[in-house]
Amino acid sequence: MRLVVQRVDNASVEVDGKITGSIDKGFMVLVGFGTEDTEREADYLSNKLVKLRIFEDDEDRMNKSLLDTGYELLLVPQFTLYASTKKNRPSFHRSLNPSDASKLFDYFVEKCREHVHTECGVFGAHMDVSLVNNGPVTILLEKSYQ
Repeated sequence: MRLVVQRVDNASVEVDGKITGSIDKGFMVLVGFGTEDTEREADYLSNKLVKLRIFEDDEDRMNKSLLDTGYELLLVPQFTLYASTKKNRPSFHRSLNPSDASKLFDYFVEKCREHVHTECGVFGAHMDVSLVNNGPVTILLEKSYQ
């Protein structure tokens, strides 16, 4: 499982001209699943994500999390995070199949919603994602039990 976490001042995702998710300050996260991913990885990374301390404290040190600040989360499903680029045309054989990935994305969203306000994109849809990156700060989180 891979997460690309971007610290944002605001972010939104739009499908067919309609906003499906929008947040103010917080994280916009691209979420990808590999062929071996299960709820175990989703549990681990949802916990890690909400506790990730990349917001500044009073001394301008990255020391505060979503839980500490009350900031929001926008999750965007992104199967291309597991693209193999060995050749010039990407291959997605390492991405989890759409049916299982959709269920795992929904599970991950619900796990995050247990802790923070969470909005999301639409699995399998063409999405227009807008964000104002803060910093910029971008962190890659991964978890695999292989």
